[in-house]
Amino acid sequence: RLSTRRSSLPRGRSGERFPVTGDREIRVLVADDQALVRAGLATLLDSQPGLSVVGQASNGQEAVLLARELKPDVVLMDIRMPVLDGLEATGRIVREQASGAAGDRPVRVVVLTTYDLDEYVYDALRAGACGFLLKHAPPEELLLGVRAAADGGALLSPAVTSRLLREFTARRPAAAREPAGLARLTPREREVLDLVVQGRSNAEIARELVIAQTTVKTHLGHVLDKLGLRDRVHAVVYGYEYGLITPGGAPGADSQVLT
Repeated sequence: RLSTRRSSLPRGRSGERFPVTGDREIRVLVADDQALVRAGLATLLDSQPGLSVVGQASNGQEAVLLARELKPDVVLMDIRMPVLDGLEATGRIVREQASGAAGDRPVRVVVLTTYDLDEYVYDALRAGACGFLLKHAPPEELLLGVRAAADGGALLSPAVTSRLLREFTARRPAAAREPAGLARLTPREREVLDLVVQGRSNAEIARELVIAQTTVKTHLGHVLDKLGLRDRVHAVVYGYEYGLITPGGAPGADSQVLT
């Protein structure tokens, strides 16, 4: 059964940036086929200032419908669900978002999983999820992750990301040729991309290249625009799929949120 709680928060104008800090509430949709898990997540999230669970779904199909209707900021999506699994639901939500109105707030999908080495997680990242959280993670990590997702951050520890992608890209054939889009990058942008693919945080990249973190963010923004990528998570996936780093490349240090 679909459970919803509506919000009267205003919609933004086309091209407007949507900050979630300050007074605006972060609206969350929880999708999990286990009622106890849904209830626990909803209770935790609703207990925090600035967070509100606006809907709950027991399968992927309900999640897609509620995401379309309620337009939450973040969807916490279980992978293994009946009717429609979380992987397909994630892809549908992201595709609908891409074809929606320019002024709509972006919906960020975060997949929930029991194990970090899970091929469904890799496929969910490819489908458009902005990251993943482990179900057994401490509550403070989950809350930090939800806020980071709403702010446009990536919910992946670099070391876990690199391990996950090494595990599964090693089983897939590498692209035959380097993608043409890379030729549009400046040498500095290519350096930043290579370090992002290795799982480095902005702070680590800034130290290695001896530039400011704001400059790293600027270069990364140009990289994403030129390659048509959604965020740094998908830059990592792109790099592994096109062989910019071979399985076994060195990851960066652990860090839960990449900004």
